Amino acid sequence: MALQRSRTTGIASARARRIAVGGALLLVLGAAAVFMHNAQAQTRVTNGIYTCTDDRGIRRTSDRPIVECIDRNQRVLNADGSVKRIVPPTLTAEERAEREAVERKMAEERAALNDAVRRDRNLKARFPNEPTHQRAREAALEVVRVGMRTSQQRMKELEAERRPLTEEAEFYRGRPVPARLKQQIEANETSVAAQRDLIQTQESELQRINRIYDAELDHLRKLWNGARPGSVSLVSAPAAQTDSR
Repeated sequence: MALQRSRTTGIASARARRIAVGGALLLVLGAAAVFMHNAQAQTRVTNGIYTCTDDRGIRRTSDRPIVECIDRNQRVLNADGSVKRIVPPTLTAEERAEREAVERKMAEERAALNDAVRRDRNLKARFPNEPTHQRAREAALEVVRVGMRTSQQRMKELEAERRPLTEEAEFYRGRPVPARLKQQIEANETSVAAQRDLIQTQESELQRINRIYDAELDHLRKLWNGARPGSVSLVSAPAAQTDSR
């Protein structure tokens, strides 16, 4: 009998311990659930509450952006009901493309303005006054003038070469001109025509350079008089090639 009572007492004690452990586990799980719930609630409070009125006039609230109000503004509220921020409508693909195009154009315009400002500052540093600009103009023109003088000298040489050929051709008046002489005369005429075209091109280049430097000088005068860098358009002048003089 004593042994039976001892076994019964041991079983009861083990059962009591299991019940105690189970109760403690339930308490821990309950505390964890409460903690998670509070954490989620705190997150919602921190992130704010989204609210809007959809296209059917139904007022909606959520702890995240509301799909039914994707085409309209959504207010994000703080815990005290004040407005934390406004979430604008979500753009369609076409609207996003239009916005990106506008933003890209604005970025290009900003880059162009920055380039213009940098160019104007460099221009003023290079030409602080009109005499320095005039010297640069003369240097650029002189390069072409040197070429023109060379062409004109070549024209004189060709004219000198042509005179004996013409005299010799007179000897054959009324008779066939020898092929050798005919080839020499034709070569001389071709060279003369090429030099005339070159001189005409050089004269046009002089005019072009003067037009560009005139436009640049007008631009510089505005900068010298206080115009903001990048505020006026500019036609850049060519660099003077002084090394060929």
